[in-house]
Amino acid sequence: MQTWLIIGILSGFISVGMAVWMYFWVLRQDPGSERAQEVASWIKDGATSYLKRLYTALGLVSVVLAVIIAIIFSFNIEQIGANGGIDVSFTRGLQMAVAFIGGAFCSAVAGYMGMLVAVEANVRSATAANKGLNPAFNIAFRGGSVMGLAMVGLAVIGMCFIYLLTGDPEMVLGFSFGASTLALLAKVGGGIYTKTADIAADLVGKIEVGIPEDDPRNPAVVADNVGDNVGDVAGMGADIFDSYVASVVAVMLLGATAILPGATASTAADIAKYTVFPLLLCILGIFASMLGLQFVRVGKEGRPGKALNNGTIITCAIFSLFVAVLVLVGDYSLGVLWATVAGLITGIVIGFTSDYFTADDKKPVQETAKVSGSGAAINIITGFSYGLISIVPSVIGVVVAMLISYYATEAYGLSGIYGVGVSAVGMLAISGMIVSSDAYGPIVDNARGIAEMAGMPENVIATADVLDSAGNTAKAITKGFSISAAALTVLALFAAYAEILAARGVDISLSLLDPMVLAGVFLGAMTPPLFSALTMLSVTHNAFDMIAEVRRQFREHPGILAGTEKPDYATCVGLAAEGAFASLVLPAFLAVIFPLLVGFILGPEALGAFLGGSIFTGVIFALLMSNAGGLWDNAKKYIESGVYGGTGSDSHKASVVGDTVGDPFKDTAGPSLNTLITVMALVSSLFAPIIAAVHLL
Repeated sequence: MQTWLIIGILSGFISVGMAVWMYFWVLRQDPGSERAQEVASWIKDGATSYLKRLYTALGLVSVVLAVIIAIIFSFNIEQIGANGGIDVSFTRGLQMAVAFIGGAFCSAVAGYMGMLVAVEANVRSATAANKGLNPAFNIAFRGGSVMGLAMVGLAVIGMCFIYLLTGDPEMVLGFSFGASTLALLAKVGGGIYTKTADIAADLVGKIEVGIPEDDPRNPAVVADNVGDNVGDVAGMGADIFDSYVASVVAVMLLGATAILPGATASTAADIAKYTVFPLLLCILGIFASMLGLQFVRVGKEGRPGKALNNGTIITCAIFSLFVAVLVLVGDYSLGVLWATVAGLITGIVIGFTSDYFTADDKKPVQETAKVSGSGAAINIITGFSYGLISIVPSVIGVVVAMLISYYATEAYGLSGIYGVGVSAVGMLAISGMIVSSDAYGPIVDNARGIAEMAGMPENVIATADVLDSAGNTAKAITKGFSISAAALTVLALFAAYAEILAARGVDISLSLLDPMVLAGVFLGAMTPPLFSALTMLSVTHNAFDMIAEVRRQFREHPGILAGTEKPDYATCVGLAAEGAFASLVLPAFLAVIFPLLVGFILGPEALGAFLGGSIFTGVIFALLMSNAGGLWDNAKKYIESGVYGGTGSDSHKASVVGDTVGDPFKDTAGPSLNTLITVMALVSSLFAPIIAAVHLL
């Protein structure tokens, strides 16, 4: 087992090393004209400044939480109900606190690395668009690959190192909790930031004064491009890091406690083998992703979306082959192979579902664009309806993956719920490839903005638009992966929560005839909608302030629209940052404190039901918002390509309104919900021993 953990650490360093190599490859590319570099510097300075402030604040929060965790977990109160005594072990408390800090740190580093390369790749991709689609695509995708490879590498290094030192999966749970806490706040803050600026820039710029997207005369346009980096790169990177680690730790916990029912000392080796198994999947996923990245090429047809999809499919095929060899050579149960393959196939199905509902060459986007000629209301109703329909194949996919993985592992003598967790790991093991495609999106979005703000030729802007449209679809596919994987992960974490309680003498039974269970279900089901409302209201409140600022600048400085006076970009950047920081308190409360209140006040069974309720509404809302938002965005871009009247037409104005509604759907609330339900499940599992002890008093 130790050999595999060392191999895992080395694999992580190889992945990070390749990310660093790609980073310097991007830096060697042509950064373009002096004007393009100036525009890019505004975006870089704004993104760097915001992330420094965010990570400084989150660092202080992490230290405070680490101190609390160190104190709480220094007291061994598991048997308090039985003997009334409390043993003190400062070593365990310190280990848990260090693991927590390690998770937060690795998540922050992965996000920061992604942002660093994104603000360098954007201008280089825009410059390369002068030479054609393929050179621009290669720079953007390799820039995104830095994020993907750095994320999986740091995650595997952290998990393997902690387990190698402690041999305790619950310590890896502490690492996951640290990563998830930072990810939630980074994603929510980044999402509020980017959509505050995006909405203000669109409503005032496009609708009120009729200037193009990313026009340098718009005071909010730099904040909008900064937001792409802090929300869609750093925030989404931290989000996937969280899902990736949480899925692994859920399976490790189940492997250590429940994989072999009735296990005795003679099966200790098997228990260790299956506890480490999810880490082995991650190691194989790293190498499959590195190989799959080499197959992402834009062919003669010039379709970036097809290139990204082909890369994902090839990576899945390579990974499946690796897992089959591992299972056969390592003498693992065939049940884990089928569970892994079920997760992979489900991920592909969900990815192509997102592609169908958000790609501009498919019926939902084209029909939404077509009906926009009848006004914004019809655009919104159509897009929302397709968003609801998009839930169906994804949920069916999750259900099928869950049933196949459960019964396949049961048939081969393992715990069925362990198989459910393995399917989630299988879905996320190729995150190196998935995140590379996702991070490509904001890079080409920025490239398009820089091209217009720097006054590049129309053919460059047209090339950037093609890249950007594929980026929107890639982001939707990634969100589909992460949301569905979160559903399976939280189911596994729920089982781990029950096992941890059972080990402390508390057996829970979730009967709907129990009023405490019903109370927990309703409170859990209420939380994701409430969380969505709070984050989107934060966007609208902050956007309202920025809209007023943009209007003020246009009114008081008419030279801005005339092109003779430079807008005040810094004020809008500052408004977006301040609004994002001020909006983090309530989401943090809902994720961390609320489940603990339910557990301590209503009891362990109510908390278990709370987790179940949050899964149901969390997954539904997340899929709806992510897919509908991506659909509205691409419907707008489809009209901007020249159909149904093109830019400036009534159809275009209606589609801009729809896109504005979709912005907080797809980039703020939607992708944050999977992190929310994961954090709540991790908090419940981490504090389960304490909740059990209090319950037994």
